[in-house]
Amino acid sequence: MSTTSREIHLAARPLGEPAQDHFRLVTAEIPELAEGQILVRNTWISVDPYMRGRMNDVPSYIPPFALDEPMEGSAYGEVVASRSDIAVGAHVVHFLGWREYAVVEASTATVVDPALAPPQHWLGALGTTGLTAYATLTEVAPVKEGDVVFVSAAAGAVGSVAGQLARRFGAATVIGSAGGPVKARKVVEGFGFDAAVDYREGDLSGRLKALAPDGIDVYVDHVGGDHLEAAIGSIRQGGRIALVGAIGQYNATAPVPGPGNLFRLVEKEATMRGMRVASYFHLFGEYVGKAAGWLADGSLRTEETVVEGLENAPEAFLGVLRGANTGKMLVRV
Repeated sequence: MSTTSREIHLAARPLGEPAQDHFRLVTAEIPELAEGQILVRNTWISVDPYMRGRMNDVPSYIPPFALDEPMEGSAYGEVVASRSDIAVGAHVVHFLGWREYAVVEASTATVVDPALAPPQHWLGALGTTGLTAYATLTEVAPVKEGDVVFVSAAAGAVGSVAGQLARRFGAATVIGSAGGPVKARKVVEGFGFDAAVDYREGDLSGRLKALAPDGIDVYVDHVGGDHLEAAIGSIRQGGRIALVGAIGQYNATAPVPGPGNLFRLVEKEATMRGMRVASYFHLFGEYVGKAAGWLADGSLRTEETVVEGLENAPEAFLGVLRGANTGKMLVRV
């Protein structure tokens, strides 16, 4: 077994869009295990848009990455040493990604069944990605029978699952937005949405109104900015908006103005509510119990964009911020 591990460290804090020189590949000694710890050989790691916020040294709902220390994120791997009740050979999901080997407190790792689904699903549709979509559409902005639902970043990891769940939960019409004709076509043909808007073509509000002339009931926001303003402009009486992400402004170097039509929420008695997946971990068992079956019977379709090699994790992350992925962006270590 190796005594060293390659890790990706945060080398500098970016102002605006990150670049390769904000990351550093480091080889470090693997420390001895303490009681209650496991050593995991990571085989898959997740890179996600929210990580951009952790590169900034500002107060937030999750601490910033430390300079010259390994970055963190969801990972899947095999236990290769243990001083806990988790056996060697077990497959686990944990939060110490961005490295080949991770010393993990056993109490923070989740043992998963690789026979139930392929490894990458435990970081995607069966992980916090899928749970985010499920909790959003059942608790944060619940879908009702006959609703018209709009999902931004619909070709992305959460958005592609959210659109399919909206249909399962009774939505009459599901509309997605995506960047470029290829992704827009994937949203409809691959993920089963009724229609898709290519936001790069402009006039997002006009295109949304053409597809939903009577308005929308639910909006799942991953972008912010013009998407949020367009959704507010089309919201119907009693509509629900879930604020899941705002990738359109993560690299902003100045405060980003809010939508100019917020008062429409008052007129329509609509709600807009933030969503943090950590507040819904109690739903994990319920969700996985359902979603594993949906994946097995093909009624929940997923896609991954896979980058090979830990050393390429920074490029995978930069790709997520640029919209280079379809579905979940993963790194195979």
